[in-house]
Amino acid sequence: MKIGILSQDANLYSTRRLHEACQQRGHEAVIINALRCYMNINSVQPSIHFEGTDLIGFDAIIPRIGSDITFYGCAVLRQFEMMDVFSVNQSIAISRSRDKLRSLQLLSREGVGMPVTGFASKPDDVLDLIKMVGGAPLVIKLLEGTQGIGVVLAETQKAAESVIEAFLGLKAHIMVQEYIEEAGGADIRCFVIGGKVIAAMKRQAAEGEFRSNLHRGGSASLIRITPEERKTAIAAAKAMGLSVAGVDLLRSKRGPLIMEVNSSPGLEGIEAATGKDIAGMIIDHIEKNAGKNRRNLNNQ
Repeated sequence: MKIGILSQDANLYSTRRLHEACQQRGHEAVIINALRCYMNINSVQPSIHFEGTDLIGFDAIIPRIGSDITFYGCAVLRQFEMMDVFSVNQSIAISRSRDKLRSLQLLSREGVGMPVTGFASKPDDVLDLIKMVGGAPLVIKLLEGTQGIGVVLAETQKAAESVIEAFLGLKAHIMVQEYIEEAGGADIRCFVIGGKVIAAMKRQAAEGEFRSNLHRGGSASLIRITPEERKTAIAAAKAMGLSVAGVDLLRSKRGPLIMEVNSSPGLEGIEAATGKDIAGMIIDHIEKNAGKNRRNLNNQ
């Protein structure tokens, strides 16, 4: 097969591993920078051009679209979908997952456990917003933040009021969430492929830090998840419509709680922690599914 990898950087670990996995299985792999693509949008023969060449003959696309280029990256991916190219994750599912508020609303509709979350634009009563999520300590998140950036732990009522008012004063879109103290600064990343959790790791925050992101100095280790955690991770990926997803959850007194569903999860940490060939499993998924229901596009 001819498989395209939508990525801005061919040297990234995840991109390199996917490229290697394609070649090891005898497939042709092409790394494509979505920002350098341009499209001919018509009703007869839609096409995509890259460096003066018409991108044709692709059987599948693996989208590794950075959060900062979600809009244009998804537009390019939609064009591939219009050309009947199988995508590991469809553009609409990626768009859903990148909208933190929308993703939580979808998870809520499906009854998936999550921290109590408040959202507001210009609340008349900040105190009531804080009370809504159980009071301080609480977590304040920028909707546009990634890799732990724009996430603040407010440990007191006064700190919560000050941070919320500061963010709103800057016209930032924020979520306010209850703080799950019993999680102890750790979360679990479940890697879902084709409706199954194929790997899981525990991410522990560095000392003095509450964010467990590996980019923030957190550490990763192998973990055995419970049947309930497995079921929750699968339900979260399904709610987003993602075939490949990194589902982040917390262990709480009331069961697993979803923090985020990532449509372009990194491979380095999970492969190192588990020793599994995650990239190869993604290619296996393509081999089993490319060509099936290519026009199963959702217009939500």
